[in-house]
Amino acid sequence: MGKGIDIFAIVGTIFGIGMSIGLRTTQVHAGLAELTGLPDVWWAFVVIIGTVTVIATISAVVGIDRGIKVLSNFNIGTSVLLLLFVIITGPTIFLLRGMVEAAGIYVSILPEVMFWNDTLADSGWQQDWTIFYWGWTISWAPFVGIFIARISRGRSVRQFVAGVLALPTLFSIIWFGTWATAVFDIEFFGEGGLVEGVVDAGAETSMFALLEHYPLATLTSAIAIMLVGVFFITSLDSASLVLDDMCNGYDGDGRPKGTTAPHQRAIWAIYIGVVAAVLIVFTGEGGVEVLRDVALVFGLPFFVLAFFMMYSLNRAMREDAGEVSHLPSRRWLKTLPPEEYERRMEEGDPELAEAVVAPDYAAGTEPENAPEVDHAEQPELVQEYRLRTGENIRIDPTTGQPAPGERPPHI
Repeated sequence: MGKGIDIFAIVGTIFGIGMSIGLRTTQVHAGLAELTGLPDVWWAFVVIIGTVTVIATISAVVGIDRGIKVLSNFNIGTSVLLLLFVIITGPTIFLLRGMVEAAGIYVSILPEVMFWNDTLADSGWQQDWTIFYWGWTISWAPFVGIFIARISRGRSVRQFVAGVLALPTLFSIIWFGTWATAVFDIEFFGEGGLVEGVVDAGAETSMFALLEHYPLATLTSAIAIMLVGVFFITSLDSASLVLDDMCNGYDGDGRPKGTTAPHQRAIWAIYIGVVAAVLIVFTGEGGVEVLRDVALVFGLPFFVLAFFMMYSLNRAMREDAGEVSHLPSRRWLKTLPPEEYERRMEEGDPELAEAVVAPDYAAGTEPENAPEVDHAEQPELVQEYRLRTGENIRIDPTTGQPAPGERPPHI
């Protein structure tokens, strides 16, 4: 069951990130078309996706510290600078007041919109906006949760909640409140026509249309294009890292086995880029709609799984606190034919530390009344493994296995 969920999460992540790249590609194309006159042809979208995929692949291959972290920090810093530019060069007091008021309005109507489902008007808003973003967000949940947990090791739960929920929410309030109030300023007190222009040209042009009403429009639009591109580059490279971990398997403690070959991380980044390119180019104008439907298909099952995850998280934390005992977990050691075991000994395979010749449970995970297993050939092979690795391992003569606490470590 666990592997089935992992496989479903992998496929869902590929399409969820692929949809993100598809949507953001249209936004980058709109910005480049505005600045450089890039034509609206299929190869332009392929070039954009290809460029993003190449950069994301390089970032994933070099790792978190030298790739993903550098791009993420650069993007956040540039986003803050662009936000400050809008606040400072625009009607500063009006923008700040609007941001605070908009946040208050949202909080006040939140209980109402939690139950609103567009029953009478049937405008399509909830289906095209609320439900779509609901499914899209959930399709990101498997990889985002694992990635954030991976980079947060060593931090307390309080620090984790503040860094993952509180600070991003606060920044989102400031970001969306500022940009939305800027639109009202242009419509009510400026030249106007912004909304009509965006409706005619498409939603992907909205940011660039707004920046045209501010100084240095060409420069800020170029920076905005770069921001959009780097944002989904960092999504793509971090997703490929997590997908690689999920496919590599886990050790006895439920942690990823460790660093894998760089080309494996590169493969996942390329897969996602290919999916996005195929769905956009070969499905025409309906490509993005296809991506949206796929995101919803994968979002619903993970919505249900999330409730099981909540229970599991609660129990795991109670285990850490000593309130409940640990759930017993059964795990089989890798079983190899004797000749394969000997061949791997010749190659010095470190995984032999967790391998046997006859099927057997890992130490400490045997169920009660476990069937007897044949260890006839195990003593000789394990003794030879001990001599080759220089490990002083005591063998239990009744089982042919290393005695408890004597299992050889990885070479």
